[in-house]
This record gives sequence, structure tokens and C-alpha cells, in this order.
Amino acid sequence: MLVSSLDPRKLLHKDVTPQNIVISQEYLKEIIETIAIPRHYIHERKNNLKVRNWIKKEFEDLRLYSIYQGEYDNIIATFDGVSMEECEIIIGGHYDSVPHSLGADDNASAIAGMLAVAKALRAVDSTLKVMFVAFNREEDGLLGSYDFMHSLSPTLSKQLKCVHILEMIGYCSHEPNSQYVPDGLPIKISDVGDFIAIISNRDSNHLIKPLLNTAKRYQPILPLKALKVFLGAEKFFPHLSRSDHAPFWESRIPAMMWTDTSEFRNPNYHKASDTPESLDYEFMQRVVELLGEVVLEELNYSIKD
Repeated sequence: MLVSSLDPRKLLHKDVTPQNIVISQEYLKEIIETIAIPRHYIHERKNNLKVRNWIKKEFEDLRLYSIYQGEYDNIIATFDGVSMEECEIIIGGHYDSVPHSLGADDNASAIAGMLAVAKALRAVDSTLKVMFVAFNREEDGLLGSYDFMHSLSPTLSKQLKCVHILEMIGYCSHEPNSQYVPDGLPIKISDVGDFIAIISNRDSNHLIKPLLNTAKRYQPILPLKALKVFLGAEKFFPHLSRSDHAPFWESRIPAMMWTDTSEFRNPNYHKASDTPESLDYEFMQRVVELLGEVVLEELNYSIKD
């Protein structure tokens, strides 16, 4: 395993490239405050359906085409006029929570990031070949994302350049000893939980270097740590496969997880205290803006004058 880092202290302001993607902190907060209710698929079924319907309508209000998919009500959205079979990038995250938790970071933060980047990308170009997927039942063994993965056509599976899975992207701490490493994981990282972690494996490791270059150009203030997993070693470290990227890894589709590292930083993980007030919206804004720029780079898209 190899950790690559972007240290903002080594970069100068003059290195920053004007951004194509601009995200509103207010929009992120509005989404999280709206859907941060206990919404487990079984134990809070009514709330799960309420949030499901709200997300679909929000996609439609952003002028994306959206459908429910599969047994567990995943929500798929594409830009109007772009078919699923054309898409080259997937951005996804789960919308369910564990029972009795507001789930603001886990994982309303991801849904907010996904909707915000959809809005920003549409403003750039409404014909981008990007699919957005809000998965259900992540908290029940990744049932939604496995169901989605099994529904993919061979053609789409082969043409996907990358699947970006957002898994808790809203908690940040600048305090020493606020960041931990899972037991048994042979890596060393900072003990300050102020970075976004991006985890790749043998099928997506090649995307890390261009991602770091994009981060250097557009978000040098955002600390970033990229963990490359080699030779299928993720099977020996279960912590690395606990979110909706895992079904794509198993199918050898390039996928990366974007995460604030969940319980290894956030003391509110799977608790009632996982509230909108506990999140850092400036941190989240920078993460989502970087995601948008990365997607444009992966699509080889250049802004037209």
C-alpha cells in the first residue's frame, strides 16, 4: 500500500488555476438539513421513502432525468438527453442511515455533494456523460450497490472510466490526535483529521497521479491523502471495502472512495449526534469542487470560450 499526499503548505497561491466548478456551502447545508432524519430502510421505512422521493425530485428540479432502479430503490440520474449506456463516469453515495441516527455525515454529506456537483456540472455542460446514483441499503451489507452492479450491461461496465463513491465527506478536525488508522493497516498518516482520503485499488491506481495534479491546480488548500491498494490486497483489510465502491472493485471496474475516514475521525459515527451542526461546510465545499474538476479532467473536457 502507498499513501500519496498533497501538502498545502508546500504550494503557493499563484499555483491555483481558476475553477470551472463552484459549489455553494449554503446549498450543501440546505440538502443535509433536509434529509438528515433517521432513515434506515427497515426500521425507519417511512423516512427512507420520504428521503428517496425528495432526492429524485431534487434531481428533476435540477433538470436531470431520474429513475428508481432495482429492488431497493436506488435512484439513477443523468443529464437530460444522455442515456445510461453512454455514461463514462459514475458519481454515487448512499442515502440510507443506520437506525436512530440523523446520518448527517453518514451519508447525507455524500448526497449533498452528489447533488451539488450535478448542479455545477450541468451549468458547465448539460451533455456530460456522467451518471449519478443514490444507493439504498448500504448499511445492510451494500445491498443497493450490489443490485445496481448486477444490473449493469457489459457494454457500460467496459466503458466506465471511473466510479467515484462518496462516503462521509463532511467532518474535519484541525486538532492533534483527531485522526486514527484502522488496526492492522500498514500505513502512516497524519494524526490531524483535516484531509480528504481517496482510496483506489489495482484498477484505479492509475487515476491517482492525475487526480493529485488536478488537486494541486484547483484545490491546493485542501489536504489530500490518496491510499493506493495493490495486488488485490483489499481482501485482507475489510475496512477498505466497507462502502459502495466494493461491488465495482470486485467486478474490476475502476472505482475510488472519497472519505473523511468515518469513525477513525468522526466521534459521531453511527450515533444520534451525527447532526448537520457537526459538519465543516467549507471543507465539504472544497472536496466537492475538486470532485467536479476531477470528473471534467477524466472526461477530457475543456471549457469552450
